[in-house]
Amino acid sequence: MIRLHHCPQTRSMRTLWLLNELGVGFDVVVHPFDKSLRSADYLALSPAGRVPALEIDGRTLFETGAITEYLCERFPEAGLGRAPGHGERADWLVWVHFAETLSQHAAALTQQHVMLYEDSMRSPIITRLEAARLGKCFAAIEARLDGRGWLLDGGFSAADVSVGQAVYMALHFVDPAPYPALAAWYGRLSARPAFAASLPQPGEARLYAQPFYPPLADRP
Repeated sequence: MIRLHHCPQTRSMRTLWLLNELGVGFDVVVHPFDKSLRSADYLALSPAGRVPALEIDGRTLFETGAITEYLCERFPEAGLGRAPGHGERADWLVWVHFAETLSQHAAALTQQHVMLYEDSMRSPIITRLEAARLGKCFAAIEARLDGRGWLLDGGFSAADVSVGQAVYMALHFVDPAPYPALAAWYGRLSARPAFAASLPQPGEARLYAQPFYPPLADRP
C-alpha cells in the first residue's frame, strides 16, 4: 500500500507527479493547507507538520528529496533514478536536491503574498530579494539546459520532476521570458500526462489565487 498525504500546489505535488510517472498504484489523502497539519495525528506522520508524508512499505517517509530517492530505488524499472555507480548519479542527486533551493525562495514569496493577509505585514524588500534569488536559480537551470533536452544527458528523470515542480511554484513569482531554454524545457514537462495529473483537481482548494504575483511596491 502506498498512500500520499498531499496539499494541492505545495511540495507534495512533487511526489504526486513522480508517483504518476512511476505508474504504480497509490492512494491520495488531500489535506487543507491549514493548522490541521499540526494535529497530533498528522504530526505522527510528519513531525514538522508539512506535506508530503508518504506511507509505503509499512513506514512513513517525509522530505521530498528522500522520498524521491526511495521511490526511484524502490521502482528502478521506471528508469527515473540513477543508481549508485551510475555515471550520472552525482548530477542526478545535485538536481534532485536543487529543487529545494528553488522551493525555499518560492515558499518565502508564498508566505509574503499568500499567507500574510495584511499589507502592513508584507515586505517589498523581501519580495524583491527572493524574486531575484529565484531569477538566479532560473539562470542556473538555463545554463544547465544549454544543448540539452533534459537536465541529464541520459534523458528524462526524477531530477526533471523535482526541479520542474519547484519551477511550477516559482513561476507564480518570476517571468520565464529571459530564460528560453528553461521555458522550452518546462513546456515539455507540463505537456506530460503525469504533470497534468499532479495539478489541482476540480473542487480542490488552490494555494495560489492568481497566476502571478509581482514584487510589492515600496510603501510611501
